[in-house]
Amino acid sequence: MPTSTPLPLIDIPIPSFIPRISSQHATWLCTSAALVGALLILEQSVYRYKKKHLPGSTWTIPIIGKFADSMKPTMEGYMAQWNSGALSVVSVFNIFIVMASSNEYSRKILNSPSHAEPCLVNSAKSILMPDNWVFLNGKAHIEYRRTLNALFTRKALSIYISIQDTIARQHFRRWLADAAKDPSPKPIMKTARNLNMHTSVRVFCGNHIPEEGLIEVSEKYWDITRALQLVNFPLALPGTNVWKAIQARKAAFKWLEMAAAKAKIAMANGAEPECMLDEWVKVLRDPAYKGRNDFSDREMAMVVFSFLFASQDAMSSGLIYGFQHLADHPEILAKIREEQYRVRGNDVDKPMTLEMLENMPYLRAFVKESLRVKPPVTMVPYKATKPFPISDDYTVPANSIVIPSFYNSLHDPSVFPDHDTLTPERWLDPDSSANTNPKNYLVFGSGPHRCIGIEYATMNMGLVLATASVLMDWEHHLTPESDKVQIIATLFPKDGCLLKLTPRPKP
Repeated sequence: MPTSTPLPLIDIPIPSFIPRISSQHATWLCTSAALVGALLILEQSVYRYKKKHLPGSTWTIPIIGKFADSMKPTMEGYMAQWNSGALSVVSVFNIFIVMASSNEYSRKILNSPSHAEPCLVNSAKSILMPDNWVFLNGKAHIEYRRTLNALFTRKALSIYISIQDTIARQHFRRWLADAAKDPSPKPIMKTARNLNMHTSVRVFCGNHIPEEGLIEVSEKYWDITRALQLVNFPLALPGTNVWKAIQARKAAFKWLEMAAAKAKIAMANGAEPECMLDEWVKVLRDPAYKGRNDFSDREMAMVVFSFLFASQDAMSSGLIYGFQHLADHPEILAKIREEQYRVRGNDVDKPMTLEMLENMPYLRAFVKESLRVKPPVTMVPYKATKPFPISDDYTVPANSIVIPSFYNSLHDPSVFPDHDTLTPERWLDPDSSANTNPKNYLVFGSGPHRCIGIEYATMNMGLVLATASVLMDWEHHLTPESDKVQIIATLFPKDGCLLKLTPRPKP
């Protein structure tokens, strides 16, 4: 039988591109892998412990959580979250977030200053500055707010309304001139925002800011808007949204501090108030005034900057949807025009006054209803300053973000029958379920941080739409995205609301 001789073992060299791992390196890699694994397990365990029984993902994506979803938020996504339970949870970059969708829990957050304070978004203090009055809480906030209430008295509003009327007419003339050159439908997203910023700067600062300052603030403010979305890259690295917003804030502050200084000089020289800063300085100089009167230019600039933040995006959203709602409901627009002609005595050039607005109940009802159907702000983040027993069976962990949501309260079918339908008449009946349940109308929030400028905001929206109704006709060019919502800090029509404008003949 043939025999076989075993082949000698061949020493095959290991290619040089495959690194040799020493036992020391292997130990280091194993230790690192074990540490990373332990941290990931800890992350999931902490999330599950905080989540308890609340609706939300069973596990969170390591490190980033729901960051990818939050970068492009949608109303459909928010609705799914709100409808998952009265309380539900998400996690973003290991920030634990509890979302409240019911009226009960949303109001509890808004009215519990001993347990939660407004934080707006994670980057808000970097942008608005940490010592801004909007972040005050408790007694300090109450006292500061008491001072600012003087800026929204009837006397003050009567100063502002003439500025609002003048600027609205200026912009409408410009809109119609542009439409005459090119009559095709154009989105009003940018033009309405420009109108609103022009109005806000002149109401707050008058002519203490020159035209170049107005233009710079208006152009750069969009950077602030983008950085104040619910989720952004958290670090202010060059090129990021937060970094750009800080640069925009610095540019705006230069003009706002200058305006505060000029207002003090003007009032010291005996001038009459022509804007909010003037009125504020005059109030502080009044011998009958007993509150704090040593506000620096920087402090006054911070307050005005916070008002710009609060008014610009929310009021722009309200205006744009107001135009869209009226275009889509010609029967409502016809009623507003009838009321306008009657109150104005068919004189469409007559400037608006507070007394005239008070005699326009249908206009005011429309503004209130339009804001209910499409609330500019659907939620406002708060931070739990300590364990917050929000319900009988759940306590929000300290340092978590807790977010009261307004949309469900404003669309509660038991309070607002046909809740998705635009019905101004529901506010004209004092016995309607809408009027007898004011706790559901959370457009401007609730509690100690409820919007301080409600009268100013609704007055501006009503004035602009009322004056537009007698000076212009507008036709809404519908697209597949007209009824879809774009969320950029506040709500906007996804297509920018395309309108075709034409001048309206005088009666």
